[in-house]
Amino acid sequence: MVTRRNPIFDTATTLGKILGFLGVSAICGVLVAGLLVPAAAVSGSAASGSIQFFDTLPAELTVNPPSQATTILAADGSQIASIYSENRTHVSLDQMSPYIKDAIVSVEDSRFYEHGGIDATGIMRAIVSTARGQKQGASTITQQYVNNVINESLVSQDKAADVKLNGVNKGVGDKLREMKLAIALEKKYSKQQILEGYLNIVFFNKDAYGIEAASRFFFSTTAKDLTLPQAALLAGVVNSPSYYDPIANSDHAKQRRDLVLGLMLDQGKIKKADYDAAIATPVTTKVTQPLQGCAYATTAPYFCDYVLHLLYNNPAYGATQDERINRVSRGGLTIQTTLDPKAQNAAQAQVNGTTGDNPDKWGATIVSVQPGSGKIVSMAQNTVWLPQAGKFDQTQNFNVDVLDSKGNDLNGLGGFQPGSTMKPFTFAEWLNEGKSMNTTINAAVRRYPQNFPWRNTCSTPVNGWYDSSNGTFDLQNSDPGYYRPMTVLYGLMNSINTATFASASQLDLCGIQKVVDAVGIHGGNPARDGSGQVVRDSSGQIADPNPKVQMTTLGNLIGSTQTAPLTMASAMATFANNGTYCEPIAITSVTDQTGAKLPAQSPNCKSAVTPEVAHGVAYAMQEVLNQGSGSLIQPRISTKTSFPIAAKTGTNDSNGSTWVVGYTSGLATASWFGDPLGSQLRPGRNITVNGKFYPSIDGYMIAGPQFSRYMSEIAPAYGTNPFPAPPSNLLDPPGYRTTTPNNNTPATTQPTTQPTSGNGNGNGDNGNGKKNG
Repeated sequence: MVTRRNPIFDTATTLGKILGFLGVSAICGVLVAGLLVPAAAVSGSAASGSIQFFDTLPAELTVNPPSQATTILAADGSQIASIYSENRTHVSLDQMSPYIKDAIVSVEDSRFYEHGGIDATGIMRAIVSTARGQKQGASTITQQYVNNVINESLVSQDKAADVKLNGVNKGVGDKLREMKLAIALEKKYSKQQILEGYLNIVFFNKDAYGIEAASRFFFSTTAKDLTLPQAALLAGVVNSPSYYDPIANSDHAKQRRDLVLGLMLDQGKIKKADYDAAIATPVTTKVTQPLQGCAYATTAPYFCDYVLHLLYNNPAYGATQDERINRVSRGGLTIQTTLDPKAQNAAQAQVNGTTGDNPDKWGATIVSVQPGSGKIVSMAQNTVWLPQAGKFDQTQNFNVDVLDSKGNDLNGLGGFQPGSTMKPFTFAEWLNEGKSMNTTINAAVRRYPQNFPWRNTCSTPVNGWYDSSNGTFDLQNSDPGYYRPMTVLYGLMNSINTATFASASQLDLCGIQKVVDAVGIHGGNPARDGSGQVVRDSSGQIADPNPKVQMTTLGNLIGSTQTAPLTMASAMATFANNGTYCEPIAITSVTDQTGAKLPAQSPNCKSAVTPEVAHGVAYAMQEVLNQGSGSLIQPRISTKTSFPIAAKTGTNDSNGSTWVVGYTSGLATASWFGDPLGSQLRPGRNITVNGKFYPSIDGYMIAGPQFSRYMSEIAPAYGTNPFPAPPSNLLDPPGYRTTTPNNNTPATTQPTTQPTSGNGNGNGDNGNGKKNG
């Protein structure tokens, strides 16, 4: 007699397969209980245990905004760059095409508007399909959203290794947790909110997260303007972004798209005519590749990088730099900056035009700030960020300190030797001590031995000397006709080294130090020990990131310490601002993706020198352009024929660093040209720049015209009011002028030693006190 099988448990029947599937192990019992809760209770110890486990799972899910692109804006609101880890732009549901909303629901969760987070009908259908050997998912859109939110949170915490994916590393407990969270989420949020969140978080492509980014990437359109075929295609991509990639696998993408269109028709979301037209539409894409990062900035990539480093170095954005970088790249911040695109374009045009093709890789920069606020208006250099044929490519920012430039590896430039642009600060202390700029001093003195009686009330010892009778050399000027008595004003106008030292010999060096510190001048490189290593504290932090420029090191009187152009522009802005120094700022506001305000920068100003001193310096530096070393600049800005402007030229010993730094009442600018490579040791002599040969370069030759053209174009928009006159005691006697000397006048004291390099004692520009600038 043949034993009949119980049809209930016959594994050849569909129900038998189901029950066999459910009874494979206790784990399956847990899964079934999880899948059916809360639709039904399942008997048996395994099911009972799984329900208890389900009850212990958390029901709260913190839905933080997913990673979004950070946008950096210029002062006028135009975009400079986009920064992101995931290319995502959040859009509201009403800014999405109805087609994409209907398409995603049709293919991913047709009962989305009917269930409460999990779909019991869908679960049973998936179990039956699995029993038949046909894998089918049962996750609702709400469950998928939960999974995406959890994974996004893990990634944002740098825990990508913990991300759980269906069919890869997601266990029963993970699935149960996801289901319970989905049920709770449905109680807290509306269907519209869940759908909006899902469409903004879901992954379409490594360059497209969320529907807005996907629309722009694949079709160069917006989520709101997606057509029916486009929406159906993107809805299909979600299931397997690589397999259904319309760029790499257009046949797969079309099959999936047509499936979605069929489901939309079956579910009454579209009409037959719409379906037929969409089916007949070929799969085509119009890719807009997102360009993120400062390298792809629409303007001012180096300013963009500087802005990022201000945030990367700001503890308010995270305890560690990794946390701060993560905050910026994933936080969807909107960073409003001070950059003026018109000024930036003018600055960029000037530095590009200065060097032309530039096969020898000479550097040129312009940076401007506003007196009274410190706002950075422009920041340009003659390089390209990404390598281009025939271009000088460089990622380091020539205009800023090492810590404010890309890489933060302490191998940056940190500025250049400022040469004679440092002389106005000794001049300022001369006026500060109540001395007249028309006092005659003896610029014939060239020897300052080790025991010279410098006046110095600071604790820092004086370092350096000039004495050819004692193993070094005598202080030098670049031309022989200036070793003679002259006024302090005349010495500054014509940038005479010996005049600066003759002035300093009658001053308190500590007073000069206070002026230099007050106007924000500092070294661009962190302090280093005798072996050249960066000095760090016990916790490993850089001990002195922006060290003082020690004015008791005599070479610094005429500019031997590397200083960034931004530092010099901000220092000179002090004199335009009646003696009030303002720290440079680049960021006026930062908001996150919720609109909440985050720490930004605001003007930070303080009195540095008296208004009277500032007016005296402005008076003298106007004369630099009228009849001093700056009068050679072509095209020339004359304070007598154009608008009031003050400036100082500068050149270091090797002619490898040349400057003009100056200001109007509304704009201060540093213009630099020279060697930006490595140790900056190339001499600026016998060189060809932009087709012109130079036996040697000085500040007025290349940096000067660059400055002149830029300021002529941009300064009037920022204000060119007359500078207030200095008090009569600083001009004593009023209106006095020194007769211009004959450059061929024999030197009062001839040098006894002609140096070829510095002696390491800080003697003069770049160590030897030769150049005037």
